[in-house]
Amino acid sequence: MRTIGLLGGMSWESTAVYYRLINQAVRDRLSGLHSADILLHSVNFDQVVQLQRADRWDDAAALLGNSAAALARAGADCVLICTNTMHLVADPVARLAGVPLLHIVDETGRALAAAGLHRPLLLATRYTMEQGFYTDRLRASAGIEALVPNEADRADVHAVIFDELCQGIVRDESRDRMHAIIARGIAAGADSVILGCTEICLLLDPDRLACPGVDSTAVHAAAAVDFALADLAQKEAA
Repeated sequence: MRTIGLLGGMSWESTAVYYRLINQAVRDRLSGLHSADILLHSVNFDQVVQLQRADRWDDAAALLGNSAAALARAGADCVLICTNTMHLVADPVARLAGVPLLHIVDETGRALAAAGLHRPLLLATRYTMEQGFYTDRLRASAGIEALVPNEADRADVHAVIFDELCQGIVRDESRDRMHAIIARGIAAGADSVILGCTEICLLLDPDRLACPGVDSTAVHAAAAVDFALADLAQKEAA
């Protein structure tokens, strides 16, 4: 089994979901008392948020890249950035890590394409919805044209993520607002929804939406398991 390196803490609420999903999947595939071989570096999220707010993305890239390199030195065979937003700096982080970086946008794009979905509504932080790195990569890697909510709805989604979900707060009224935003996205032509922040799965069930949903946290975790068990799968196939 290969060792999975998790670069987490952004926020730790969703990193805990990664840990649970990965270990559950390994147990389901291998049975019994099997669990994943995981190395985790959980950063101080407040430090990362301050860099985001100051538009200091190069400093954020160095911070995460050095953490990823430390995971690789400790024995990680791959690295996952356990947050969508910080994939804005995925390329420099991957260079510093020196091991494969499993990209959350690529995995989400593959899941959408496999389901025949081509025009998803992206629910995420303002950085992810507005800075283009996510939608541009979806288009380039999977031919998928993502929609983003209007300005007021983007602000609302962002606030729910940072002021509530990242702090462990889950409110029914926020879920209702998210469903209303999704309805407006469907009216604008969306055929699906991307839960494009790793905390949104704490609030929304992708299988209980008004249109198909793809949970980026779940598909990213599944990709980690596929990577970790790839050698075992090849031996079984042989």
